Amino acid sequence: MTYTFSDRPGWDAMFRQGELTLGLMYPLESYSGAVPRLDVAEQVEQSVLADQRGFAALWARDVPLLDLSFGDGGQLYDTWVWLTHIAAKTSRIALATGSTVLPLRNPIDVAKAAASLDQLSGGRLVIGAATGDRGVEFPAYGLNRDHSGQLFRESVTTIRRLWGEDFPDVDSVYGTLRGTDLLPKPVGRRIPLLVTGNSRQDVEWIAEHGDGWLMYPRPIVQQRMITTAWQQATPEWKPFAQSLYIDLEEDANGVPKPIHLGFRSGWRALVEHLGQLHDIGVNHVAINLKYGRRPAPEVLQEIAENVLPHFPTVFPETAKVH
Repeated sequence: MTYTFSDRPGWDAMFRQGELTLGLMYPLESYSGAVPRLDVAEQVEQSVLADQRGFAALWARDVPLLDLSFGDGGQLYDTWVWLTHIAAKTSRIALATGSTVLPLRNPIDVAKAAASLDQLSGGRLVIGAATGDRGVEFPAYGLNRDHSGQLFRESVTTIRRLWGEDFPDVDSVYGTLRGTDLLPKPVGRRIPLLVTGNSRQDVEWIAEHGDGWLMYPRPIVQQRMITTAWQQATPEWKPFAQSLYIDLEEDANGVPKPIHLGFRSGWRALVEHLGQLHDIGVNHVAINLKYGRRPAPEVLQEIAENVLPHFPTVFPETAKVH
């Protein structure tokens, strides 16, 4: 079943069939090593500007523990706490998790935190959900990583029941629920959930149970194969999103050069690449500035002026920027 989410401004800002929108991944800065500088005042300022400039979404990572082998601690603060802080400073931009590691957490806690943020933000939350790929996390939580696929499936089912039903009877590997209920319920009693990568599931399961698919960046030819498989698995349209690391050069005509999970180029090549992603069926791109060499505020302004007009966000009529 495909949900339209017509009552959810965050979803409406990010996803429209046949269109591509742009989001930003925290931290909104470039940095070497695993730990960002993360000046909170600066991050909030850039978040407010992103809202005003018309970016579709702000994405926060779920990184409970620092694993130096991955080289990235994300925005450091807890995902729900961070996005609630940002929600209070912004008004229409979507707030997205990229991605909540479901097997590490009891679905009751995830459901309550997400529903709380969703209500406080006026329905702007979109959840990216994953099984987790950092080996140090599972033993720290007393879990076997080999069970993460089953835990992921059961968590998705339980969370949706907690949101959508009153006093549900739930039996899962996480526990038994009888005679009690979860409050608050989210806007519309369902928060959009994008499955990240394969999350140890096949495409058919993702197409049936996910509200969309969040994938990693790939060369255009390879990504076209993935989007084609997604379109074949979803006769009723569901969106396809991906991340992209960029290092924007000062020369607008700079030619693309590969970097980890993305490329270095001028803004014109970035527009061309995003246009190719649009043409193969990508609906949203979350831009990550970690490997950039220029100050992030300067880069974000340049993207807003030269790239964003090619991929504008259409906000719901009720959404008003501060």
